[in-house]
Amino acid sequence: MSSYWGYHLMLDCSGCNDNISERSVIYFFIKDLVKQIDMVAAGEPIIEHLLPGDPKQGYSLMQLITTSNICAHFMDLDGTAYFDIFSCKEYDIDLAQKIVQEYFAPEKMRVNFITRHAD
Repeated sequence: MSSYWGYHLMLDCSGCNDNISERSVIYFFIKDLVKQIDMVAAGEPIIEHLLPGDPKQGYSLMQLITTSNICAHFMDLDGTAYFDIFSCKEYDIDLAQKIVQEYFAPEKMRVNFITRHAD
């Protein structure tokens, strides 16, 4: 896979457990994910609860890593969550999916994986 610049895993999850509404769980999730997929965090994660009162309210997560970033959005009201793991360093996409499953127990997970390269 070294002929590509980057690797981008996108997970669209539905039927998640109540952990999607718990800031502390989201914090421990990102710390665990970064460690297990062998990335290096560049600072602390940003975790903010956004759009209160809106149907799309929930936590948004941004973790810079030395090789790019990990983002996630958690919707309180409908139990959905969306994850993007983008890195120029190769990582185990199956392990990343397993960690999401362990923390948020989605009933359904739509998986998209693409390689990135400008040329």
